[in-house]
Amino acid sequence: MATVESPPVDARHLRTILIAVSIALMAVIASVSGLNVAQTQMAVEFGATQGTVLWIINIYTLALAALLLPLGALGDRLGRKPMLVTGLVVFGIASVAGGSAPGIEVMLIARVAAGVGAAMIMPITLAVITATFPEDQRGKAIGVWTGVAAGGGILGMFLSALLVDIADWRWLFVLPVVLAAVALAMTLKSVPNSRERSGFAFDIVGALTSMVAVIALIFVLQEGSERGWTAPATVIGFVVGLAAGFGFLAWELRRREAALLDVRLFGERGLAGGSITLLVVFGVQAGIAVVLFPFFQAVLGWSGLLSTVAMLPMAGTMMLASGLAPKLAARVGARATMAAGILVAAVGLALLALLVSVDGGYPAVLPGLLAMGSGMGLSMTPSTEAITAALPRAKQGVASALNDVTREFGTALGVALLGALVSVGYRTAIEDRLSGIPAPAADTARDGIANAVAVAGAETPGLVRAAQQSFVDGWQQAMWAGVAVMGVLFVYITLRGPRRVALDEGAAAAPVAAR
Repeated sequence: MATVESPPVDARHLRTILIAVSIALMAVIASVSGLNVAQTQMAVEFGATQGTVLWIINIYTLALAALLLPLGALGDRLGRKPMLVTGLVVFGIASVAGGSAPGIEVMLIARVAAGVGAAMIMPITLAVITATFPEDQRGKAIGVWTGVAAGGGILGMFLSALLVDIADWRWLFVLPVVLAAVALAMTLKSVPNSRERSGFAFDIVGALTSMVAVIALIFVLQEGSERGWTAPATVIGFVVGLAAGFGFLAWELRRREAALLDVRLFGERGLAGGSITLLVVFGVQAGIAVVLFPFFQAVLGWSGLLSTVAMLPMAGTMMLASGLAPKLAARVGARATMAAGILVAAVGLALLALLVSVDGGYPAVLPGLLAMGSGMGLSMTPSTEAITAALPRAKQGVASALNDVTREFGTALGVALLGALVSVGYRTAIEDRLSGIPAPAADTARDGIANAVAVAGAETPGLVRAAQQSFVDGWQQAMWAGVAVMGVLFVYITLRGPRRVALDEGAAAAPVAAR
């Protein structure tokens, strides 16, 4: 492949480029988590069931994840700037349509369109960095990108909760529209174009099989807990996802250099270690959020807005550590930095398991949140760097998309698994605490802590306390499971992490360095 790119740019121009792609990324990330705080309001206004509301939220992520690899590859071929501009326009228009949607049908279509636009934006933001920044500055820029990707979701959720609290749920769409508009103006003015001339035809079969695999498997992870893991739709989705996934691997091995994603590169330490680390770390982060919000609201009795404020310290330390990771990696190496981050995050999970209690309040979980944020930030930046360094310059859109798909899979997997562990632990623990509770109230309380709080009254003394303590029991089981997973990851990265990724104060590694 031959590279077609703009002339080198100066330091001031590079900062403007970084700001532009970071704002574009923030728009995408904020839309992933923003609507979570408005589920009740949407259900009331549209007269929708909880399942329908969840589809409004999840269909955006589904479209985003399914199209990341194909659109990332097309961006490499057609030009990264045109793809980014098109994505911002599509995303902005779709967000306006979503904010003014008169009914569920229009909202669902708008959310799918927004997901398509987001899939054009997200991989290209990172690809622009790797294609534009010189090696001695690239790692630092990736650290900023990683911090926005990691902490942006929590920050976006806080701003969304604030808008819902002071205005109306439809104002949630104002934030991504404004961010997309600002990013579009800056992109048109400052972001240079780059693209690759390929001697091979676009891998249509690989693109289609990857889309089917991603849609089916993420559908299973999102819907399995609601429909049941043995429900026909769940089982069919799992079988289709596995079949498409194996079909994708077989086809890509056959295509070799002409593949959408050369899967042989997973034999390299950098790509394998970076991908597995991001999968696990983002899974744990998403699972923690599933646990924390019921704790803040049902155990501590906090509002949705205050609950998101309580998450900000973790987001802040995560973003700070993401920026510091390149400097640390330049001194001790990427593998040591990743391993240190994983270890610190595991300590954070252990603190969350050991210190949490019904009466301990927020101070009991704050140390764990700070350690979690620091550890995840340290591990994410060198992991992202290892992934982008493992693929050639001509495939940076694909490398960025792989990085993003891994995050999306990790998020869905973490929510499904840690959420299930908390639910099972809660139901097991509350069973021994329901003696003397009327049968109808006891049956409702078994469904979850929010249900128990809602049904509690004068006839059910002690039910709220029993539900709160049972939730803490389930929380602790989930946290210890997370510690075990992070322990296995720590051993793997220590033994099989990237041999050497030269992040020299923010320098990106050459592809050979991550092997």
